[in-house]
Amino acid sequence: MTAGASDTADRAEHIERFGSHGVWGWWGQFSPEEVAQVEELGYGAIWLGGSPKHLGPIRKVLAATKDITVATGIVNIWNTDAAAIADDFLALEADFPGRFYLGIGAGHPEATAEYTRPYDGVSGYLDVLDEKGVPAQRRILAALGPRMLALSAERALGAHPYLTPPAHTAVARQVLGDGVLLAPEHKVVLDTDPEAARAVGRPPVDQPYLHLRNYTNNLKRLGYTDADIENGGSDALIDALVAHGDATTVRAALDAHLAAGADHVAVQVLGSTTPVEQFAAVIGA
Repeated sequence: MTAGASDTADRAEHIERFGSHGVWGWWGQFSPEEVAQVEELGYGAIWLGGSPKHLGPIRKVLAATKDITVATGIVNIWNTDAAAIADDFLALEADFPGRFYLGIGAGHPEATAEYTRPYDGVSGYLDVLDEKGVPAQRRILAALGPRMLALSAERALGAHPYLTPPAHTAVARQVLGDGVLLAPEHKVVLDTDPEAARAVGRPPVDQPYLHLRNYTNNLKRLGYTDADIENGGSDALIDALVAHGDATTVRAALDAHLAAGADHVAVQVLGSTTPVEQFAAVIGA
């Protein structure tokens, strides 16, 4: 087997670890009991978002589970030190080998005073991770536009787009090419009343994402207009970004990402105080 073939096979093994579906929650959202239940349901990965400044709490999730993949979605490069994050990664790898994947990203210019050129910032962060020995295939990049998507194929296992419809997944796959992880996040509301579901889904989409230009620019690249984005988002936009209906309908909307070229879709449940029950309904549909 050539070196290139070996690298391709190795990457494929990493991608396979994620399975077709995962769960996405805010940093600290899930209790140890809940993450254990998620693993028992058969999900392939647990994604933790919210720009954590260190990886300490990841240890609790790994300790509460047996084999499920755990990933950050994402660590913000502007509020964390790359060398310190690398040390955290290596400590987790020593205790839970092969299970943790480091998702990083440049966050939002509106929220970060230090924000400069996101491509250059992420590249420099990756340089430090390289120097510290964090393997490229254990890294995932938050990516929406073509340059960051290309970087995720070149210097990481792949991409974790956030707040994207299946139409973006199709475009992203074209940029990434084959054999690169594509793992979009998608929000869901299990409610068969469209108006009630939109009432739950619209606020967390509108604030803050429809006021952040990296997200609005991405939506415009997909053909959405200012009219779609203003005033909390049009019904068509909210329906594209928040799957709703019964479990079968929601599962079909999630699986549209897989049909468009995703390897994995990370499911974020909105509006429920018992998310594990919702996760169970979706994976069982």
